[in-house]
Amino acid sequence: MSRKARLILVMVIIEAGLAGLWWYLARYGMTNPGRVTPDFQAVLGQTMGMAMGGLLGVGIMLFFIAARNDRKAAQNKPQG
Repeated sequence: MSRKARLILVMVIIEAGLAGLWWYLARYGMTNPGRVTPDFQAVLGQTMGMAMGGLLGVGIMLFFIAARNDRKAAQNKPQG
């Protein structure tokens, strides 16, 4: 499996985990309005959106690095 494929797989798993956490916390806030602050949903959305967006940005940079490493590895592989 290439480095690019592994990176994509890991990023999808991590993003899905963050989305699940976001879903859980949003549902918790809706079902327990007395236990959270009135601006809980907005703060949660901003925080999780920033975390997921930041991770996706880092993942895009890592994807280009992985692609470069895949090309280098293919060039150094003996032809045979």
